[in-house]
Amino acid sequence: MSRPRIPANARPLPRVSGFQGRIAEVDLRLLRVFSSVAHHGGFAAAELALGKSKSSISIDIAALEDRLNMVLCHRGRSGFALTREGEGILDATAKLFDEIELFQQRVNDVSGTVSGRFCLYLTDNIQIHGETVLVRAIQTLASRYPAIEMELHSASTQDVELAVHNGTATAGVTLTPHQPSEMDSIPLFYERSNLYCGAGHPLFERADHTIDHPSLTNARMISVSDAASSPSWEELQPSMTFAARADHIDARALLILSGEYIGFLPELFAAQLVQRGSLRRIDFNDLHLVSHFHFVTRPTPGNRLLVETFRTILMEISENDLKLER
Repeated sequence: MSRPRIPANARPLPRVSGFQGRIAEVDLRLLRVFSSVAHHGGFAAAELALGKSKSSISIDIAALEDRLNMVLCHRGRSGFALTREGEGILDATAKLFDEIELFQQRVNDVSGTVSGRFCLYLTDNIQIHGETVLVRAIQTLASRYPAIEMELHSASTQDVELAVHNGTATAGVTLTPHQPSEMDSIPLFYERSNLYCGAGHPLFERADHTIDHPSLTNARMISVSDAASSPSWEELQPSMTFAARADHIDARALLILSGEYIGFLPELFAAQLVQRGSLRRIDFNDLHLVSHFHFVTRPTPGNRLLVETFRTILMEISENDLKLER
């Protein structure tokens, strides 16, 4: 049987896209990656939030572009930027996830159960505080509602707020939030930080009574977050010599341990290093900082039930603690 002849002027068939209007689980995963990259402004900035390498993120974005048969973003030396198509897909993605969350809430309402993904973003080294209200609230949520899928991420204060704001996180625990008007916030607990120097620093062997105002102002200081404060620090701060910056506690500790800088560390975090003789607290007029941790949310129709459930548990535990203190 002979094959039909193809006319010489016949136009080639259009390339068929991998996506033909049917959304698969892989599409949802790739769209979440794309949404995070777009909100963070690039692959590198999204690494922490996604827990993936830049190369892995790049592979996901390329796969999504292949599925949709369109270029979603420009990346390279000139920087990251969404294409016109990318902006349209980002808007459609946000609406899609809102609808999925709303569907989940309606299912919960009908079934009388609480389920879904509870994504909680936390500031780094929060575990040093031991059995806080937060730890007990997570335990209570997981035991009462086993259908909930817990997902925890550690991030900087800024990234916690960003994740809550753009909907990547269901909720977050961070220092005093910078966007109180856009997020709901309730206080959880506070943290005390003291001033320290490393074993190689000139102040390490000095007696407490010999450490005066000039001794501190002449030392190179690590910058301090504006979320932490105290009257004694506010008086001293304008005359300090700031010469280094570190957003995470581990990085700050490394700078102090080098013996070149002085800086504040949480008291609980520094305790073991002080016992080992690696750090020394600089006791100058009981100089210390106080940081307050807050539970922050940005309720939407899709996450409202999960947020309210966890918030209720937090309040129950806090009220029980108050009764025990009395």
